Amino acid sequence: MSLSTEGAPIRVLLVDPERPSRQSLSTRLATDPEVEVVGECDSGPVAVRMLRQHTVDVVFLGVELPGMDGFQVLREAGPAHTGATIFVNTDDTHALKAFEAHALDYLLKPYDDERFTRVLSRAKEHVRGGRIQALARQLLGLLSTSQSAANLAPPPPPAPRYLERLVLKEVGRVAFLSVSEVDWLEAEDYYVQAHAGGQTHLLRQPLRELEAQLDPRHFVRIHRSTIVNARRVREMRPLFHGEYQVILGDGTCLKLSRGYRERLDALLGVA
Repeated sequence: MSLSTEGAPIRVLLVDPERPSRQSLSTRLATDPEVEVVGECDSGPVAVRMLRQHTVDVVFLGVELPGMDGFQVLREAGPAHTGATIFVNTDDTHALKAFEAHALDYLLKPYDDERFTRVLSRAKEHVRGGRIQALARQLLGLLSTSQSAANLAPPPPPAPRYLERLVLKEVGRVAFLSVSEVDWLEAEDYYVQAHAGGQTHLLRQPLRELEAQLDPRHFVRIHRSTIVNARRVREMRPLFHGEYQVILGDGTCLKLSRGYRERLDALLGVA
């Protein structure tokens, strides 16, 4: 990446078997001066070839394609060529699988103008953020050539990526909940109940699996079946045998098992 790339147009590829759908996307994108559509295609194999031939920042990718589906396209092209992926489809059947494949978003047809504008803005922010990081790495590399390796500290390892949104599959729709809005999480057999703002949402995955995806600077297990957002903890009250009651900002009372107290104390800065 050159030092001038940061302000370059955001390059978009449209992959959809339906011509009207591609035209609808192309018409919307044509009005945005920051975006350049570098190509269109209607099948999986052609999409793989175009992704490998062109430098693409964002791809609007149909799920059901001739030759191979959208998920196969991502695997064949490889992460170095796909950029930010926005899946498009007529229903939400594949939405959960799309986010498991690290898609940036999932658009339903026919496209809603307000929803499309939000998705495109998020995609542009994602691309700009990646370009700024790449530019910083490039500048660091240039600096390293002018200094001795002994006097230059190695660059820090990339920060781990934690879950930012929860995918909530409900009847007739797919909803999203920001992880920062979650108050606490509770195991329910092989599911998890996410409590946020007085509402409860059911997630179809085990608590242990979800815990590994959460930022440990904010979320901590306080019981074998409970994880709490430490930013919601208002106070702690002692019970018996070293156990505590954890009180959240909304008045919710949760049990803190003795074996988990040290981790919560460290997160809350309790001496």
